[in-house]
Amino acid sequence: MATTKRDYYEILGVEKNATEEDVRKAFRKKAFDLHPDRNKAPDAEPKFKEVNEAYEILRDTEKRAQYDRFGHMRPGPQAPNGDDFGFGGFGDIFDAFFGGATGTRTGRRNGPVRGADLAAAASIDFEEAAFGVEKEFEINRMEACERCKGARTEPGTQPARCASCNGTGEIRRVQKSVFGQFVNVAMCGTCQGQGQVISSPCKQCRGAGRERKKRSIGVAIPAGVSEDSQVRLTSQGEPGVNGGPSGDLFITLNISPHPIFDRQGDDVLYTLPVNITQAALGDEVEIHVLQGKTTGIKVPAGTQPGTVFRLKGQGVPHLRGGGRGDFLVTVDVVIPKSLDSSQLKLMEELDKSLPRPDLSKKDKGFFDRIKDALG
Repeated sequence: MATTKRDYYEILGVEKNATEEDVRKAFRKKAFDLHPDRNKAPDAEPKFKEVNEAYEILRDTEKRAQYDRFGHMRPGPQAPNGDDFGFGGFGDIFDAFFGGATGTRTGRRNGPVRGADLAAAASIDFEEAAFGVEKEFEINRMEACERCKGARTEPGTQPARCASCNGTGEIRRVQKSVFGQFVNVAMCGTCQGQGQVISSPCKQCRGAGRERKKRSIGVAIPAGVSEDSQVRLTSQGEPGVNGGPSGDLFITLNISPHPIFDRQGDDVLYTLPVNITQAALGDEVEIHVLQGKTTGIKVPAGTQPGTVFRLKGQGVPHLRGGGRGDFLVTVDVVIPKSLDSSQLKLMEELDKSLPRPDLSKKDKGFFDRIKDALG
């Protein structure tokens, strides 16, 4: 009895009306979490393959339309991993009656298959995200075996033609019925549809033709990226099979926080601490901005806590080009927690000379908050 296959939308965790971008994002997240290099759970690898199969169908408009109509019980070609999407029994019937008119397994098995996409993560700091950077990091991926160059045989040897199928990769059996004589076409079990038998498999990859390698990958991260942005490196994923193209590599960016700056979109947020006399009398202070630079900023007399000064075009460059965000400076009036006797006397004299604010209209005034803080 055939194993019941899970719904592809359920595997990726998306709705049936999900857009192509929704499908792509869901796949990247799932593939990153389940990749065998990162997830050592026993079921991580089969789940990773399941996610990849679902993505290969739902990313293709034609295959997705057929899947939406027929589900796993749809006629037509196989899934990327070589499993039929249902109608396997009917396919055998068609093959028996029409001599493989629906396409033999051999043709599907030996056709080019695109390599799997890979997911990885890279950490960059605040200003590298703002202004872009060239980074190198290591990944583990399958590559052609260095010893056999992907041929799967020991160097100096050649695969032999399969004696069972005479190199065709398929076995044809003539059957007779009341309807006449028919030809049943099946994949050759000796060579698994390859048409060749390897008598001397490569000792390094054991005949797989591929091996896992650690590689250093260089990537140019553009200016203006944000947390969880993804950079796509075309053809840097797993190699294809039977001449198929390589998959892509998707790098998710993790941005380290800055010690004094925060970010909101393309605007940079900075909190400027000033004392009570600077706020009351005004001052001009030097502050740090991006790229290690400094700039002067004028704090007018009577500046209130929470006042925001905007430095136009001093923020993060827009990812798509065309200028930069702003640098927003929020004033934080720092009230002292303790005063010496002379400072306290001066503060009391100042308090006597200032009018009391109308508490029925507004909250406590500035110097009332100072007195509360001092007890």
